[in-house]
Amino acid sequence: MSIITWITGGRVIDPANNRDAIGDIYAVDGKIVPSLSDKEKKQAQKIKAEGLIVCPGFVDIHTHLCEPGDTHRETIQTGTWAAAAGGFTTVVCMPNANQPSDNAGTIQQINDAVERDALVNVFPTGALTIGMKGNELAPAGSLQRSGIVAITDSYRSVQKNEIMRRAVEYASMFNLVVMDHCQDQTLTEGSVMNEGIWSLRLGLRGWPSAAEDIIVSRNVILSTYTRAHIHLQQISTSNAVEIIRRAKQRNVNISAEVTPHHLHLSDECVKNYDTNFKTNPPLRTPEDQAALIEGLLDGTLDCISTDHMPHTDYEKNVEYDLAPFGVIGLETSLAVCLKVLVHSKKCALSQLIKLLTYNPSNLLKLGKGTLSSSADADITLFDPDEEWVVDPDKFQSRSRNSPWIGKLLRGKVKQTFIAGQKVWDGDSVILPENLNG
Repeated sequence: MSIITWITGGRVIDPANNRDAIGDIYAVDGKIVPSLSDKEKKQAQKIKAEGLIVCPGFVDIHTHLCEPGDTHRETIQTGTWAAAAGGFTTVVCMPNANQPSDNAGTIQQINDAVERDALVNVFPTGALTIGMKGNELAPAGSLQRSGIVAITDSYRSVQKNEIMRRAVEYASMFNLVVMDHCQDQTLTEGSVMNEGIWSLRLGLRGWPSAAEDIIVSRNVILSTYTRAHIHLQQISTSNAVEIIRRAKQRNVNISAEVTPHHLHLSDECVKNYDTNFKTNPPLRTPEDQAALIEGLLDGTLDCISTDHMPHTDYEKNVEYDLAPFGVIGLETSLAVCLKVLVHSKKCALSQLIKLLTYNPSNLLKLGKGTLSSSADADITLFDPDEEWVVDPDKFQSRSRNSPWIGKLLRGKVKQTFIAGQKVWDGDSVILPENLNG
């Protein structure tokens, strides 16, 4: 029997099709359809969406699911539950450092776990170099045949320029995007927060903006030289934004992302030595935040990604110098982005949704992020004005390292659908019949 879903009365925003109006969305057997017959309407699960935004499910192209290797922090199951709770219907998972995805066997292991446990769509990436050590190229061809959608060494930027050049040339032979975390490690050894007035006040080793800017420049040069597509991850500095802007004016084949925490938080947040504000790259200055927002609005930065990086309480509950970098973000991203961009009247809601849906999907050619007819019925319903307090006990993620714990946020995901089936009802996960919990 067909699975028929009818979402009615919501404000439908589908930037890929320039749609923004009160209307209905229909889905049959997991696909969007333009209409339903009278018979299908009688059989449909009818969802009333008055007062809610109805849009394509969010797409995150930078998520750490920690499997295999670090399942004490997160698993494919818990990570995708968190994604559904945050309105994300598609995530791209980074290679894991403890068991790098540098061979077809590990990719198959991930794909098997995804098929068994994932609540939302998961696309794997492969390691750029063997062991993510930056010395020897990983087999991009066999990794692509195993199903990866991009290639990256995650938070370990390749430091050797010759290796990076060969890596992007090799990856482009297989039409794979190279995603690079921009960090010159010779400038950041021992660094734990942004270099500036707050690092001086707190007595913490500063992380200069130049460490990012240098690698951004290197990647722009390599993309110019090879014409390969290089995607710049977690951009955080004003100079990097300007470098990317000028490169795009010359039609260099690069793209870039920014995270919600770099948009919303500054290095002043570290003043109480709370390790939940320790990120890589570090939180920067208000001037950098303003440049990031401007870059998003003028198209210099292409999309928003979470860089969801789980860590356990016992890993984070140590001295600031010793704590690992990273924050979780899947379940709070929508509200944080609404606060920074929409509620502050810096951009329209439709523009934010495009940055969370069509743009990231289009970068990696995932075929998601739209409500077009025949597209997968991956749909998110949210209330942009509902207020809620971030309670770590209600997180679906296995970890709790959020910088927004106890904070009042505005904007809440009410329902999430995968292939026309509801998987999140605003309070809890709903497991589809074909997924064993």
